[in-house]
Amino acid sequence: MTYYSPEHFPWAIQLAENWLAIRTEYEQLHDEMLMSWPEEDMYEGGWDVFGLQAFGTPMHDNCELCPVTTELCRRVPNMTTAGFSVLKPGSHILPHVGYSDNVLRFHLGLIVPAGCALKVGNTVCPWLEGGCIVFDDTVEHEAWNSHEKITRAILLVDFLKPKRLPPPMEPFSIL
Repeated sequence: MTYYSPEHFPWAIQLAENWLAIRTEYEQLHDEMLMSWPEEDMYEGGWDVFGLQAFGTPMHDNCELCPVTTELCRRVPNMTTAGFSVLKPGSHILPHVGYSDNVLRFHLGLIVPAGCALKVGNTVCPWLEGGCIVFDDTVEHEAWNSHEKITRAILLVDFLKPKRLPPPMEPFSIL
């Protein structure tokens, strides 16, 4: 199994409870502040990111622009990466696997039009605005936004796997 209940991670619930504040900070960013995902062979269309922390290193200028989100993310034990992941209309992140088997990935839906989903292994999971997902990104996964006009935005957080993993769940749960 590849999905874990966010209920096993108290900080995940706290992030979900504050999703509107996080979305407000995201919406205050301008398109030119976002960076295209550099590995262009991983996607078709447009995939942009706005990092707050990358592999354990805070991106101070970006953190200053999103103080509420930054503070909430700092409460995630053993966080390695945090930021906004933005998928333009008609875009597809191709099937791939994560870089490290030491982390789990958290997604929090901020702006989610119809036609957006994440597939991990053989399970397709639609995002919901304010809903969160925890999954193992070393399992092959892909994402898409098939909406014609609206961009999908999520908060993405990677964190070190706890020594004692909670039991995986089937099917996944979106809070």
